[in-house]
Amino acid sequence: MIQVLKNKFNPRIKARIRKNKQLINKNIDNFFDWIKGAKLIELKTCNTEEDPVRPELTNKFRVSYGKKIFGVEYKNEICAIMCFGFTNEIPKTVKEFDLMTKDAYLQSRHRDQKVGKIAIAYTIWSKKKGGGKMIVKEVFKMIKKSNHLNRLITLSPLTEMARKFHLKNGAIELQVNKETQNFEYKV
Repeated sequence: MIQVLKNKFNPRIKARIRKNKQLINKNIDNFFDWIKGAKLIELKTCNTEEDPVRPELTNKFRVSYGKKIFGVEYKNEICAIMCFGFTNEIPKTVKEFDLMTKDAYLQSRHRDQKVGKIAIAYTIWSKKKGGGKMIVKEVFKMIKKSNHLNRLITLSPLTEMARKFHLKNGAIELQVNKETQNFEYKV
């Protein structure tokens, strides 16, 4: 009796499993479809109140002295944002970072117009699933193409979430400071 029931329902169960599997795969594909059409763009401003890491930093701070704001755009919507600046050394605090970006910027004004050798990412956030990982990869590609940048380093807060994010995305931990931690993405 059990064998008869097993043979009778087995094809139906298998068919339902196949159908559910197809639906799940289709939904996952649709969920991440936006990533294929997204592009990296430079922004003049961002909504600093959305920044979960450093909301206290103004837009003026974020675009002055060789600092930049980049976003991943998809269908005229910004899905992730990363702010970084260019230095010649690795900062341990936001104040050091500000001074180092000014120094690198002023040095470049007297030389070759290429601001700093190190790109320091100091804040990143995502508005859409997969955006954070994507913007890291896109900024990484952009830095690889540049002829004056040789390192991508973070100035991350002392949180386990930041640590896990960077390690999961291929960075190595450089140092843990009093207020921050630095990770490096190999260029």
